[in-house]
Amino acid sequence: MADRRHGRAGTETARTAAAGQWRNWAGTERITPARVVSPGSTEEVARAVREAARDGLGVKAVGSGHSFSGAAVAPGVQLRPEGMDRLVSVDTATGLVTVEAGMPLHRLSSRLAERGLAMEILGDIDRQTVAGAVSTGTHGSGARFRSISNQIHALELVLADGSVATCSATERPDLFAAARLGLGALGVLTRVTLQCVPLYALRAVDAKRGFEETLDNLGQLVEENDHFEFFWFPHTGTALTRSFTRLPADTELRPLSALSRTVDDRLVTNIGFEALLRAGTRWPRLVPGITRLVTRAVGAREFTDLAPNVFASDRDVRFREGEYAIPRAELPSVLRELKRWVDGNDEKVSFPFEVRFVRADELWLSPAHERDVAYVAFHQYHRMPHERWFGVCEDILGSVGGRPHWGKMHRLDAAELAARYPRFGDFTALRDTLDPDGLFANPYLDRVLGPARNRAENTAG
Repeated sequence: MADRRHGRAGTETARTAAAGQWRNWAGTERITPARVVSPGSTEEVARAVREAARDGLGVKAVGSGHSFSGAAVAPGVQLRPEGMDRLVSVDTATGLVTVEAGMPLHRLSSRLAERGLAMEILGDIDRQTVAGAVSTGTHGSGARFRSISNQIHALELVLADGSVATCSATERPDLFAAARLGLGALGVLTRVTLQCVPLYALRAVDAKRGFEETLDNLGQLVEENDHFEFFWFPHTGTALTRSFTRLPADTELRPLSALSRTVDDRLVTNIGFEALLRAGTRWPRLVPGITRLVTRAVGAREFTDLAPNVFASDRDVRFREGEYAIPRAELPSVLRELKRWVDGNDEKVSFPFEVRFVRADELWLSPAHERDVAYVAFHQYHRMPHERWFGVCEDILGSVGGRPHWGKMHRLDAAELAARYPRFGDFTALRDTLDPDGLFANPYLDRVLGPARNRAENTAG
């Protein structure tokens, strides 16, 4: 069934605009592109790619700007695919849904729910575009569930020569294995076919537990719940846990009341937290007390709602973030080591750790490649210094073979990453075949993948 409500004439021409400064949501990346193009179709993307190559400019597509890394920074031609946001087809019998890559996840979830379908898993932010989410490895939490990239059934992308390629498990399988989490290094994603599931509800239980109690009972908490995650604020001994149980969509819903959403999700975790952190920025000695106050202010609660309404949370307070996927068995010792460091040093950490669990997969650049992982996200308020703290977190998480989330801040380069990914060389070899001149490269990709073949040869020469 095709959705024509957002259809437009195929003769519409891509818009080219004067470039102003672009910045991502967190403010960690800024750039003024040479030019900005807003394509409305795959054909217009292909034309923009060919014209960029002709003019000697690189090309990067940018979505909602929710990546903390420089993966989407476009010094040359910046493609803004907000016009490519159509739901192309829906097969309710098989659950296969084809969507243009510029569709934001929150709008996709709404469209799917209207048809009795849902994404199998979502993260706790749903502002990203489909292309941005899959290209950087966005994930949720659940020991039996893999990242969003693993829900892809087929892909369409524009390659560096301006040709349009499609791939799936049976059509160009190597490209499929790489492009489902491809960092935008292999081409510009234009359409994605997702394997969706029948719409479902989630019963959510938010509860406070002791930090040590949570770690001691981690195996039970992770295995007995469909989805489990927790937050731990440094300077406290309390974990804020979230447990979700999957239920049929026709379950009687008991959503959060408007008052609860206003008080808990708006006043406490956004407006109030922002005000406290501004005070902590001015008087850093207040930070440990602020984290303890926020931990006490967040109450226990239980509610049942449709899955998209439960998975996603509002995030209005801006912050810096890094995240590593570590072998799941290493989590308790790693978190205890981080706690010992915080307790023994005068570092004011204003934001919590977020800990989630993801099943192993086979994607070449997946942080969960061939191992079940715990994702450990570390943060700092954007007005406070983060460099020392993030360095400590990367050292400790990296000591157990942790792999950084591609959409989050990290300091690793290609040599270090190659040692952590068994298929890293296969990915870069495919990149060099498809894009030897580095048309889709940028400074971030040059650092984490190494320069494309011809760029490297020219530099060496």
